[in-house]
Amino acid sequence: MRVLGIDCGTERTGYGLIESDGRSHILVGAGVISTSEKDPLPRRLFVIATRLRGIIREFAPEAVAVEEVFFSRNVRTALKLSHVRGVALMTAAEAELPLGEYSPLEVKNSVVGYGRAEKSQVQLMVRSLLRLASPVESEDASDALAVAICHATHATVLKKMGAA
Repeated sequence: MRVLGIDCGTERTGYGLIESDGRSHILVGAGVISTSEKDPLPRRLFVIATRLRGIIREFAPEAVAVEEVFFSRNVRTALKLSHVRGVALMTAAEAELPLGEYSPLEVKNSVVGYGRAEKSQVQLMVRSLLRLASPVESEDASDALAVAICHATHATVLKKMGAA
């Protein structure tokens, strides 16, 4: 299964694609969609949507996974993040791709085995699980890959449970 993981952000939206059988994961591609903080929010959302559409066309994922919004002390930041998340959900729906949504706790628990893991621990495990020679440079791309790995793992477990 090819999974596109998305780590939403208004300035930096990370994306990561993996090929996975649920236990073994292979990196297909990863990167960051950057927008200018000087641009108005609607323009930034347009850029993110356009780039995500291109990534979906180029890499042809079979599923999309997005991290759920965590409750933040800064309401304004959480609202902006929700807008980007909405763009990611809409883009997946446009492409008629199945969507998985996971809390940060679920992602960390799935990838690291500990729901309160630090970003550096997530990066280390993403590198290990994908058998990479060096860590993924961007934390945003690494987080997106972690979301994709979480989805691939969960999808396989659910499939096995349905077959049992």
